[in-house]
Amino acid sequence: MPAVVKTALVTGATSGIGRATALMLARLGYNVAITGRRLPLLQDLCNELEKTSGVESYILNFDIRDKHDVFDSYDILPDSWKKHLLVLVNNAGIALGEDSFEEADDNEWDQMIDTNIKGTLYISQLVAQTMKQNGCGQIINISSIEGRNIAYGGNVYCATKQAVDAITKAMRIDLLKYGIRVSSIVPGLVNTDFTTVRFRGDIARAQKVYAGIRPLSPDDVASAIQFIVTRPEHVCIDDLVITPKQEASPYFIDRDLLR
Repeated sequence: MPAVVKTALVTGATSGIGRATALMLARLGYNVAITGRRLPLLQDLCNELEKTSGVESYILNFDIRDKHDVFDSYDILPDSWKKHLLVLVNNAGIALGEDSFEEADDNEWDQMIDTNIKGTLYISQLVAQTMKQNGCGQIINISSIEGRNIAYGGNVYCATKQAVDAITKAMRIDLLKYGIRVSSIVPGLVNTDFTTVRFRGDIARAQKVYAGIRPLSPDDVASAIQFIVTRPEHVCIDDLVITPKQEASPYFIDRDLLR
């Protein structure tokens, strides 16, 4: 008998957690649709997925902040992919700056709100409609412990991740009747270029965030996502918090523990 086709969609797949997640899903046998703004990085990942795992991949090159771009791009995903779409991982997200509220750049506020909240809503609604027709599916939203522990200078970023938590809970309730599972992954410090972007390209400043500790790797988070997607059909992991051993919260980090 031919193998059962199954597909997944990962947003923000050009680097970090998204890239690691796409590779992990390919190893599990999923054909993977990958999204992002940086086309050359998507093409590199597409080649790696097909070469190392023998699965098919499909590039959706769009800016998740642009509703029309999201809708138009999803529309071109072949029906054969949508018919077997079992997993959506909402990884696309951004943090910008660490300025005090009264000095923050409202243009950066807009970018974070449009990416972390609106982008999650746009792609999730489209995929939920597909999964409703299919009668099953699983949506996994990437949140942050900064959405639960408000950090200095995190004002709007923290608010967007609180919103992701609320959206996840609402989706869990609203999509229950369609057999769609909805989960949240809540990572602490992860060593990716996310922090460099947050500090506007200041690599030295970004590296100080990880000084004296061993942060999570993108593969650590992808492994947690793997645990969620490999549970039996009757099991839903609603919420999974994953942090480095040395990080109890954004304000309680033991930087002397590392040997």
